[in-house]
Amino acid sequence: MTAMTQVQTTDTLREWRESAPYWAKYSDTIREMFRPLTGALIEDAGVTEGQPVLDVAGGAGEPSLTIAEVVGPAGAVTCTDAILEMVEAAKTKAQEGGLKNIQFRQCPAEALPFSDNSFDATVSRLGAMFFPAHAFGEILRVTKPGGAIAFAVWHKAELNPFSFVVTDVMARHVESAPEAPDAPGAFRFAELGKLAAILKGAGAIEVRERVFKFNIAAPISPKEFWEMRSWTSETLRTKLAKLTADAGDQIGCEVLEAVAEYFPGNQMKFPAQMLIVSGKKPQMKGA
Repeated sequence: MTAMTQVQTTDTLREWRESAPYWAKYSDTIREMFRPLTGALIEDAGVTEGQPVLDVAGGAGEPSLTIAEVVGPAGAVTCTDAILEMVEAAKTKAQEGGLKNIQFRQCPAEALPFSDNSFDATVSRLGAMFFPAHAFGEILRVTKPGGAIAFAVWHKAELNPFSFVVTDVMARHVESAPEAPDAPGAFRFAELGKLAAILKGAGAIEVRERVFKFNIAAPISPKEFWEMRSWTSETLRTKLAKLTADAGDQIGCEVLEAVAEYFPGNQMKFPAQMLIVSGKKPQMKGA
C-alpha cells in the first residue's frame, strides 16, 4: 500500500472540517441509516458491558453513543476525531442523551494520546478509509493484548446504490479525474482482502473479514435524501457550487427520478454492502 502524502492528509482534514456542520445537522438521520452496521461492528468487536472502548474517527457521535449504551455505567467509551467541530457535535449529542460514561478527544488516528494497552476494544465505522497507513499500528498500540479491533468500510461502489446513483447522475454533467487507488476516499478499501492485509501487516492476528448486507433506511423522502447527500459530501458541494442554478436544479431532478425505486412508501431504503474487518492484538510473550 502506498503511503498517503501529507497533501492528501491535509486535504482530507480540510474537507471533513468543512463538512462537519452538515454531519452534525443530519446526525440523527445518519445514526438511523447505519444502525444495523453499528450493531454488526459492535458484535464483531465483541463489545460487552463493563469494557473500556475506543472509537476512532467517531465523527458526530456514532458509533460511540450506541457503544456507551452497550457497555453501561461500568464501562466507558472514548470518542475521538481529528476534527474539533465533529468532537463538539458528538459531545452535544451525548449531553442531550444524558450519557455519563463517554469522554471526547480531538486527535488523528495516527497520533492517539493514550497509553499503551488502554482499551479492551477499538473500533472505527466508515473512518478507516481516510487513515494513513501507520494509523493501524497506532490503534493496535493502545488496544490491550488480546483485545479486539474492528473496522467497517464500504464494499464496492457498484454494490451500493446509495452512492452510485448520485455519482452516475453527476458524471453526466461534470467530469471527474480518476482517483489514485490509495487516495483517501469512501471506496479505498472496497476490495476484499485489502484492509485485512494491512491489519496483518500492522501486527494483528486472527484477522477476519465479512461482507455485511443491510438496508440504509430512514424515514426521509427523496428530496430530503438529496439535500442531505449534497450537503454532507464535500465532493458534491464543490461540484454543485461551480454550476449554474439551472444546472444544479436539473441534476437534482435527475437524482430524484433515479432514486425513486429506493423510496417505497416515500421512505429511504437502499440495499447496501459493507466490509467488516476485525482482528486481535497478540498477547504479550510469556502471558
